[in-house]
Amino acid sequence: MSLLADTSVWSLTFRRDKPQSEPEVLALIDAFRGRETIYVTGLVLQEVLQGFAGPKARLQIIDRFAALPTLVPEMHDHIEAAELRNRCRRAGVQIETVDALLAQLCIHHDLTMLATDRDFAHIAKHSALRLWKA
Repeated sequence: MSLLADTSVWSLTFRRDKPQSEPEVLALIDAFRGRETIYVTGLVLQEVLQGFAGPKARLQIIDRFAALPTLVPEMHDHIEAAELRNRCRRAGVQIETVDALLAQLCIHHDLTMLATDRDFAHIAKHSALRLWKA
């Protein structure tokens, strides 16, 4: 299985003040050990970097992301993400623009979303998004 990890999982993974016991964090660590392929995208890297201070943390994050295959959204992904967001809104579900794009990248590249953000569960109800389950 190939995964795309949301910012929520990366943020928990890099935190030093909390034990890494969440199932999603453990799944990400297992992926690093080679059990699964994990993809990243610049949007998630940007969000993670915005949440951590200090040059040591910044370099560690950039180093981890550099070792992984990176997805770059195409014009088609943005168009489909807008449609996905509109479809969810018509169903009474508000989702963030970035979450819609990440969901679309998963759908387009046949990836499973690894996230603690429950908004992706709402997106999955209105799309072909696959969510990782413990």
